[in-house]
Amino acid sequence: MSVARVTEIIASSKKSFEDAIDEGVKRATDTLKNVEAAWVQDQKVVIKDGKVSEYRVTMKVTFILE
Repeated sequence: MSVARVTEIIASSKKSFEDAIDEGVKRATDTLKNVEAAWVQDQKVVIKDGKVSEYRVTMKVTFILE
């Protein structure tokens, strides 16, 4: 029997939502063991001077406890 835990992370990128997701997953897998999945819950942008300056994603990351 496996037991999983879900944690919420927020990641950002100046390039794109996809890059923000990649950065968040990379950080999660560097920090947590047994990462199994990630669900993008929310996407936001930061606007400065009328232009998008940053892409942000809120993710739920699932990992299996040992």
